Amino acid sequence: MKFQGVLFFPVTPFAADGSLDEERLAQHIESGVTAGAGAVFVACGTGEFHALSADEIERATRVAVTTTAGRTPVLAAAGGPVPVARDHATRIERAGADGILLLPPYLVNAPQQGLVRYVREVTAAPSLPVVFYQRGTARLTEATAAEIAALPSVAGLKDGLGDIERMHRIVRAVRAVPGTEDFQFFNGLPTAEMTAPAYRGIGVELYSSAVFAFAPEIATAFHRALTEGDDTLVATLLDEFYGPLVELRDEVPGYAVSLVKAGVTLRGLDVGGVRAPLLDPTPEHMARLTKLIDRGLEAIHA
Repeated sequence: MKFQGVLFFPVTPFAADGSLDEERLAQHIESGVTAGAGAVFVACGTGEFHALSADEIERATRVAVTTTAGRTPVLAAAGGPVPVARDHATRIERAGADGILLLPPYLVNAPQQGLVRYVREVTAAPSLPVVFYQRGTARLTEATAAEIAALPSVAGLKDGLGDIERMHRIVRAVRAVPGTEDFQFFNGLPTAEMTAPAYRGIGVELYSSAVFAFAPEIATAFHRALTEGDDTLVATLLDEFYGPLVELRDEVPGYAVSLVKAGVTLRGLDVGGVRAPLLDPTPEHMARLTKLIDRGLEAIHA
């Protein structure tokens, strides 16, 4: 399972009664695949994993698998206590996904060997490849990262910490382990484009793009500019679109998800609001988001 291009993290649409809207999810995923998504990570962070039932995760995964029809890899999130994460993994495999994004242990801080144990126990049953998400309660040393990378089912590491020095040490340590030539790293920070140039400097070229969910034109233009060395367009988008978007995102906790979902609706597909404990953007913030999208589109068409 090799990733390339922009990694797509779709939102999870909800109907007027608050239930999972499978039809809108299929439309959302189809538009992303058509726009060139390198992989689909359904029911993950941007997809409100924290607010979904195990059944909803399985159903969302099945929708993604059916919609993509083998055109691009599909992964879904598992996490929480070991029995819960195992159940998620079993459901994701049953739904036909290509892999699992394993989130950190819930709430509790664990020693390094405890983190290794967590990954080992969750990945013991499913046969699917697993990408481990380093963030929150999971802060790996380079030795721990190398040990986790050597586990048979672990195929990648997504970084959500943003500690470049730590991540550089991890990349070097994992690359020194025999048999990890195909192991993949990617930048999983919110609005990852802001740090994509820095991560490329330490050999991490893949990144998740929340912007791709609502403005794939902007996200793909940025990725192409970054890959082809168009520093002028990269700088323009960082200054005029991504930077201001991050400023807006940071004004309210949870906006890393809420703004993305609102953006999808603004672009023409009504995916409903977010579930508690998140809040939907205010009218003022919606107006600012609209202007930012317009500014980003103008920049790529200049």
